[in-house]
Amino acid sequence: MKNILPPKATAAAGTTATVLVRYKLVIFVLLIACVYGYIILTISSLSSSQPTPDQISAESRPIKSTKIDKKVIQQLQQLQDNSVSVKTLFDEARNNPFQEN
Repeated sequence: MKNILPPKATAAAGTTATVLVRYKLVIFVLLIACVYGYIILTISSLSSSQPTPDQISAESRPIKSTKIDKKVIQQLQQLQDNSVSVKTLFDEARNNPFQEN
C-alpha cells in the first residue's frame, strides 16, 4: 500500500502518538478531573436556583384535612372510659406519640 501522506505528516503523527502514549496517565487524570469539575459546577448551579412563581403556586395547593365521624369519637371515648388498659394506652400515646410498643 502506498503512503499518500507527506513524510513530515507521518513523522508528526508518530511523534504525537509517542507523546500520547507517554503521558496517557496524566491525560486520563486531567480528563477525569474535568468531568468531576463539570459535575460539581452543574450541581451547584442547580441547587442554588429558585423556583418560579408558577412552581410555587402549583405546590402550595390546600391540604385536605381528615374528618372523623362524631360517632367514632364517642365510641372511642366510651371504650377508653370502660377499659383501664385502653385508658393507659391512650395516656401513653398522648405523652409520647412516636414510641412504638
